Amino acid sequence: MERIMNHPILGETPERKLVTFTYDGKTLEGYEGEPIATALRAAGVMAHRYTAKRQEPRGVFCAIGRCTDCVMVVDGKPNVRTCITPLVEGMTVETQYGVSNRKEEM
Repeated sequence: MERIMNHPILGETPERKLVTFTYDGKTLEGYEGEPIATALRAAGVMAHRYTAKRQEPRGVFCAIGRCTDCVMVVDGKPNVRTCITPLVEGMTVETQYGVSNRKEEM
């Protein structure tokens, strides 16, 4: 996982609990309480959803919960803003296609 552990302005990152979650069926790790998008980025995941009309990939854009580019299906619920939703142990995160987690519904 690539992470900034000692930021020049924010200082050292405090110790956190490492948890596991699934992303599109794969088991990944992240830190409890960090935004889901952060854990995904650290694992190399850039595309969070695909647009319904043109099937274009989208990922983190604003990172403050104002846009909808980072929405994903989390624990079966679509349209979850992953940039502001905290990661918890055992969470299921899926790529969103249009308004669901099924590519064929686009």
